[in-house]
Amino acid sequence: MPVVDVDPDELRQLVGTDKDDDELREDMFALGLEFEGWTDEDEFQLEFAPDRLDRLSVEGIARSLRYQYGTDRGVYIPNTNNAEWTIEVDGPPAERPYVTGAVVRGLEFDERSLESLIQIQEKLHATMGRQRAKGAIGVHDLVALKGTAGAGGGKTIRYTSMDPDEERFVPLESEDGMTPREVTDSHHMGSQYADLVADFEEYPAIYDDIGLFSFPPVINGRRTEVSEDSRDLLIEMTGTDQWTVDHMCNIVCYALSARGGTVERVTVDYTDDTPGEYAGQTLDRPDFTVKTKTVAHDRIESIIGVEFDSGTVLDCLERAGLDGEFDEDDESYEVEIPPYRVDVIHPLDVIDDIGRAYGFNDLDPRYPDVSTVGGRHERSRLEDAARDTLVGLGFEDLLNFHMISAEENYDRLGVEAGTDVVGGGDPVTIREPYSEAYEILRTWALPSLLLVLENNTHREYPQHLSEIGLGAELDDSENTGVAEHQTVAGVLADTEASYEDARGRLQALAQAFDAELETPPTEHPTFISGRTAEVVLDGESAGVIGEIHPKVLVEHDLELPVAAFEFELDALE
Repeated sequence: MPVVDVDPDELRQLVGTDKDDDELREDMFALGLEFEGWTDEDEFQLEFAPDRLDRLSVEGIARSLRYQYGTDRGVYIPNTNNAEWTIEVDGPPAERPYVTGAVVRGLEFDERSLESLIQIQEKLHATMGRQRAKGAIGVHDLVALKGTAGAGGGKTIRYTSMDPDEERFVPLESEDGMTPREVTDSHHMGSQYADLVADFEEYPAIYDDIGLFSFPPVINGRRTEVSEDSRDLLIEMTGTDQWTVDHMCNIVCYALSARGGTVERVTVDYTDDTPGEYAGQTLDRPDFTVKTKTVAHDRIESIIGVEFDSGTVLDCLERAGLDGEFDEDDESYEVEIPPYRVDVIHPLDVIDDIGRAYGFNDLDPRYPDVSTVGGRHERSRLEDAARDTLVGLGFEDLLNFHMISAEENYDRLGVEAGTDVVGGGDPVTIREPYSEAYEILRTWALPSLLLVLENNTHREYPQHLSEIGLGAELDDSENTGVAEHQTVAGVLADTEASYEDARGRLQALAQAFDAELETPPTEHPTFISGRTAEVVLDGESAGVIGEIHPKVLVEHDLELPVAAFEFELDALE
C-alpha cells in the first residue's frame, strides 16, 4: 500500500484546524488513512488504499479533512486562465504517443511545499504511472523556457522523437552535457529507467526554442530545474494512455492550486500523422470535466442500512466533495464527480462516500431480517475432504493469493499464454493493478507453490506443499467471459524427489475418492520430457504430473529435485 509522509503542523495549517495529533489521526482513520508510525522528522507515516490517489499529498489529505469537517462543501473546480502555451505533438515514439500539460503561476515555495511536490510526483509514478511506464511527470521552471513564438503571441514547445546518440543536454544532478544514451547507460538517476526506452529506436523528447529540456520518461534537463525560487511552473506528462496522464495532471494541478497557484490551460496539438487515437486533434488541457453517476435512493438505504431523507443524502454528498440533485420521479440522485477523483467507477463508490460522510461509526448494528439454516455447499465439502486427505499424505496445506504477475504465471515456468497445456490459458488481466506483482488472475496454482519454495530455500528439507485454490482463464462460452475452476496442486521438494513419488501420492489421493487414475505420457514445458504424464481421472483428462525441468528449478534458485502435480478438483467428484 502507498505510504505518504505528512507534517502534522503543515496539515493543520492547510486544514485550518487546531486539533492535536491524536484527533487528526482519528479523523484520518475515518477517511481510510491508517497511521503507520513516525518518521525521523516527526512526520506522520500514513498508509491508505491505492484507490484515493488524490490523497497522495498533504494537500489532498487536507482537502478531504476540510470536507469531513464541513469547512468545504461540494465539487470544487479551480479557475483557469486562457492558454498561452501549446504542446505540439509531432512524431513522438509510437510506444509513447500521448502527452498533456498545464501551467501553474503565482506559487510561493518553501522547503516543505517543494518536498510535497516531489513526493506527489514519486507516489503518482509508483502507482498510477506504473513506475513511469504508463505515465511520467515533468515539472519545469517556466522562466527557463523559451517557447517558439506563434500566432496571437502564443508560445509553443514540441513533443517528438530524437536520436539517442546525437542530441546532447545537461540532465538533472549533472554538470556535463550527455547524450540520452549516455544518460541511460551511466547517469545514476537515468539508468534506473533505462528499461522503459530500451526497445525504442528513437527516444521521446520535448524541445523549446533553445533545445532539448526533457527526456521523458527518464529525466529532465537541469536548465528547467524547479527550486524554492520558482514561481511559475510548466507541467508536462507523457505516457501510453491519454486518460492516465490527464488524470495524473489533474491531481497535481489540484495540489498546486491548494498552494495558491493559478492554473493556466495548455493546448495540446496532435499533428495528422501522430501515432495513437488523437491524430489531427487539438485538446484543451487540463481536462477539468465533471463526470456524473446516477444512484438510486433505495440502493443507498439498502447498502448502508439506514433510512435517509433526500436532504441528508445531499448533505453527505457535499461533505464528501461531491454534488447531487435529487429526482423525485425516479427517486435517484444525479451525482457530480470532481475531476481529481479517479476512483469513482460504479454507483457503489458514491454510496461508500455517503456512508463515510454520514459516519460508519454512527451506524447501529442489527441482525438481518431473515431466518434460514446454513450448511456447507457440496463443493466446499469436496474441497475440505481433498485438503484433509492431502494433509494426511504428508503435505503442508497453503493458501496463496489468486492474483499473480504474468511473468510468474508463464515466463518463469516456460509456458506461453494461449496454449493448450495445463496453465497455458489466456489470462484474466487486471485493468489497473496496484502492483506489478498482481497483474492477472493465475491460470494454475503451481507457480504459487514454486514461489513459496523459492522464498523458503533457507528452510529445512524435505518440503512437501499443496494447495487447493482458484484458477481462471478467458472463455467466451461463459456468460462472464471467464472460466473459473478449483485446482489441486502439490510439490515434493526433496533430494530424492521423483515422478514415482508424486504419482504415489496422487494414486493414494485418487483411491480415497474411489477415482480411477491413469497417467499416459505427455509433454509440458514446465516438466522434464520423458518424466511427465497426463493426469486422467475416471477417463477424463484433468491435469499433469512430472518432475520439474532444471531450467525452471534454476529460475527459482532451487538446488534439489522437485516433483509436482496439478489437476482440477472436480475430477474427484
